[in-house]
Amino acid sequence: MKTSAFLKNFTSLSIFSIILLSLLSFKTADKTIVVSKDGKGNFTTVQQAIDAVENSSSTRTKILIKSGTYKEKITIPETKGAILLEGENPQNTIITFDDFASKKNSEGKDIGTTGSSTIFIYSNDFTAKNISFENSSGRVGQAVAVLTTGDRIAFENCRFLGNQDTLYLKGVQDSPDKTRSSRNYFKNCYIEGTTDYIFGAGTAVFDNCTIYSKETASYVTAASTPQENEFGFVFINSKIIGNAKENSVYLGRPWRPFAKTVYIDCEINSTIKPEGWHNWSKPDAEKTTLYAEFNSKGLGANAAKRVSWSHQLTKKGRKKYTINNILKGKDNWNIKKSLK
Repeated sequence: MKTSAFLKNFTSLSIFSIILLSLLSFKTADKTIVVSKDGKGNFTTVQQAIDAVENSSSTRTKILIKSGTYKEKITIPETKGAILLEGENPQNTIITFDDFASKKNSEGKDIGTTGSSTIFIYSNDFTAKNISFENSSGRVGQAVAVLTTGDRIAFENCRFLGNQDTLYLKGVQDSPDKTRSSRNYFKNCYIEGTTDYIFGAGTAVFDNCTIYSKETASYVTAASTPQENEFGFVFINSKIIGNAKENSVYLGRPWRPFAKTVYIDCEINSTIKPEGWHNWSKPDAEKTTLYAEFNSKGLGANAAKRVSWSHQLTKKGRKKYTINNILKGKDNWNIKKSLK
């Protein structure tokens, strides 16, 4: 009887130990940081939370941002591990700053377009949800809200607020290695601006997004896709709308000669010019760019009036423009997992 009781107690203790270790392991893996302006979280600024994220961590860190307007300039270094930045609501969780390209630095020189960004995302495996990213400097020329160079970057239910150069998908723009991936995914997002307000060398899919050309707008995109990349910017099931004047905005122009921009099953309103695309006074770019549409709808979607050097995709040509095919890469990026 004593031996049986001992074995029973030993078994119970072992089971309890296993459960306890499992719980401790789960807590160790579940890294969460809370940012709150009222001091009731772990930190009062977003940058403090970013700084606390472990470098090269194999576990993603969730940073929960309580409602509020956070006026700060944020840098996420490439050394950081995976991060999920999650707000409570994009209408009341706002990260904002007011730098602009012609603003002077301490040496009296312009900080430049790149230097104007509110948030710099250099790391890989970054995800943001339910947040507004804003450059609040007004109409003072180039003024970036978000700049990305990392890979496997995803945004869901976010807003990007600004005027000229709102969203800079920089990618390998200034990198000698043009083969490095810089993939970006936007789901149910809102992006506004005036001139070239989505631009850069990165690859990006805009899935069910609202692209809003503000008053005095001129160009939606200015891609600088590397020649080596099959895909640049792809808009799928999105709305291309705004309050700019009718027939005043181009779908895109080529910042670099191999720019690639495609609209798939998009609603395009009357703000878009009938010709659709501009060559940026670079006639040679008409031979090297890939500007295309498939099944565009709306008052701004008259295919017969588009410039001759743009393309209307066939059903066969459209097949390769799936989210998975554009973004999977050699590592088979699991976008759904990134958005969890």
